[in-house]
Amino acid sequence: MQSITSSDQMAPQFLRRVLLPILLVTTFALLLSGFALYWSVAQSNTISVERQLKSTELYIRAAVDELAQQQEMVAVWDDTVEEVRKAELDTIWLDANIGGWLHKTFGQDKVFILNSENQPIDATVDGQRVSPEAFSPFAPALHDIIMGLRGELSSRHRGHSEERASNPYLTSGKAVNDAHLLRIGDRPAAVSAMLIVPDSDRVTQQPGSESILVSIRFLDGDFLTQISNRNLIEDLRFSLYPDTKDGEVSVPFDSDEHERIGYFLWRPELPGTKILQVIGPSTALVSALLVAAMAFLVAWLWRTMKALGTAIIEIRASEAQAHHLAFHDSLTGLPNRACFEERLNKALLHNKAGEKVAVLLLDLDRFKNVNDTLGHHAGDSVVREFGSRLRAIIPSGSTLARFGGDEFALIHSGISNEQEVEALCSRIIDAVRRPFPVLGTEAFVGVSIGVALAPDASQDCHDLVRKADIALYRAKADGRDCFRLFTCLMDEAVRIRSRVEGELRAALRAGDELRVLYQPLVTAKEGRIIGLEALVRWQHPSRGLILPDQFVPIAEETGLISELGEWVLREACTVALQWPDFVVAINLSPKQFHHSGFADRILAIVQEAGADPHQIHLEVTEGILLDDNDVTQEGVRSLRSAGFKIVLDDFGTGHSGIGYLQRFDVDKIKIDRSFVQDLGQGDGAAVVRAIIDLAHAMKLTVTAEGVETAAQKDFLSSAGCNELQGFLFSQAVPREQIQDIFALTETCRGYAS
Repeated sequence: MQSITSSDQMAPQFLRRVLLPILLVTTFALLLSGFALYWSVAQSNTISVERQLKSTELYIRAAVDELAQQQEMVAVWDDTVEEVRKAELDTIWLDANIGGWLHKTFGQDKVFILNSENQPIDATVDGQRVSPEAFSPFAPALHDIIMGLRGELSSRHRGHSEERASNPYLTSGKAVNDAHLLRIGDRPAAVSAMLIVPDSDRVTQQPGSESILVSIRFLDGDFLTQISNRNLIEDLRFSLYPDTKDGEVSVPFDSDEHERIGYFLWRPELPGTKILQVIGPSTALVSALLVAAMAFLVAWLWRTMKALGTAIIEIRASEAQAHHLAFHDSLTGLPNRACFEERLNKALLHNKAGEKVAVLLLDLDRFKNVNDTLGHHAGDSVVREFGSRLRAIIPSGSTLARFGGDEFALIHSGISNEQEVEALCSRIIDAVRRPFPVLGTEAFVGVSIGVALAPDASQDCHDLVRKADIALYRAKADGRDCFRLFTCLMDEAVRIRSRVEGELRAALRAGDELRVLYQPLVTAKEGRIIGLEALVRWQHPSRGLILPDQFVPIAEETGLISELGEWVLREACTVALQWPDFVVAINLSPKQFHHSGFADRILAIVQEAGADPHQIHLEVTEGILLDDNDVTQEGVRSLRSAGFKIVLDDFGTGHSGIGYLQRFDVDKIKIDRSFVQDLGQGDGAAVVRAIIDLAHAMKLTVTAEGVETAAQKDFLSSAGCNELQGFLFSQAVPREQIQDIFALTETCRGYAS
């Protein structure tokens, strides 16, 4: 009973909302299509008729100019002037060159020559020479044109010859003529009268003594046949009256004297009608198919609407879930970045005077370790637990969001002073320091926090987040597991780093600011120079000498370190070729090892330079040994197997120990300069001896750097250190001065003795 009632209720709605609109749209579409087809057919026919009419009119008007052009060929001619002056005309010459020639060549119907008194002296009709008196029937119609050509003031055509002087059809520049469309008898005709004048100065002629050449071309008969053939006009004819037959059109034709001559009639080409005959049946078939399709659509919609009720309920139920997913993180259920920015804009808009809005960006420290050692499921568990701990800490009304990975953000409104934010940050850090239970074990992470306050830092949402990110970067740089509040100095530091990055890129391209200096490496016992360490320096044009610790970290962060390291390696290879008996050491950044194929690239550069890999020592930091990245470790092994010596630089300052030295093959360790400087203090000497003994036990060569005094040298030599490096022997010098430091060899040996 309920389904019947539902169907009864659905029927009127279906009729009103579906069936009636479809009927109206279908009817309108059919009517519109029919009207468009009818309009297209009518327009096509109209355009075709107008084209034929325009073509006919242009052709008829052109006949007048062509008649004058034809006359010019014989009227502007010395020979014609001389012939018409003769007392006895040479009729054979006139027929061959004037009347007969114009008829045969151009189809002129009547050709007359009038003397200076306007009397006919020669006549050609339809190509036959006739008595000059044949001009008499045409004289009245042509009298005014001839008088105008003679310059009679009473003529209506006076001045026409001057107007036609610019006719592009006339090329001699000497032709004087007047031409018109006239009614001659009951026939339309093109008439042209032209003075017979010489074409050169050989023949002289007194003004007013010129003869006149008169040509008549009737515009019916053969002329209409020419128009029909040229313009594809069917059954073109001339009539004095508009007596059209079935399917014909008529166009009135007036003379230049505004006299109705008659009508041109023809059966126009109607492409639209022909197209309609072709596409009409197919159009009808398409219309029928459209009606059938609409009927099928109506039936399908009726069946579909019966299931629509259930679908609508399901859609409405999922809308809330979709909206939630669009603005929330699926792992933690926290708001995402889009929701965070929307709420931050609202918080900034409604912030009260005297209060502050804090934006906190949080990033978990050592989170990558959890993923790498325990897996991504463990990482997800830490992220969820971290979100739960933050929810329990943050004040009510605050917004906690997850941006992705281990990145979180917090909006805290209504703050009266910075101490409130600092206290909140301290609570968050304490909460994160507690171990995270994961898969039956415990994971330890920390958190770095960057804070930006509005309106102090900015009132713009995106700018505020950017500055909080700068503060987060500072917290990470200051050792992590801490918080930092944004200050203007931080922003300035970012801009300086950006400027340094741009200038470093330019310096690498130019190649004239960066320099490589070389510091000698000597034996501890003999003081003999055995090698050189390549040290890069940047001679900035405005800031002077910039040391590596100021620009190398920026190069590492921006990815320029690979390009910089390869440039230094090429310079070092040049020195290695120049001094084949010495080893040349260069420093490698851990960042360089992260690129796949790095080891192959190092070997290729050395081989291209022609240097021996056994002569090159590659100095790496302890971070390389601590890095469990397969690409890094494979790179170290590949370089060592290619013949390079691997030197562990700054030994003792990091976390590496005996276990790491046993796990990774290195050839030499360098004792950090800080231990050498502490030799005379506390247990400094004992620590250095322990390092040397450890290295020797593992059959490693030991180098001490930072040796500045003879006492330091003596102690290190007696302790068993193999090699020494420092200002005691030489500062770092340019390649051109390497030869000069050899003079120190004897001094060094003197120290040894």
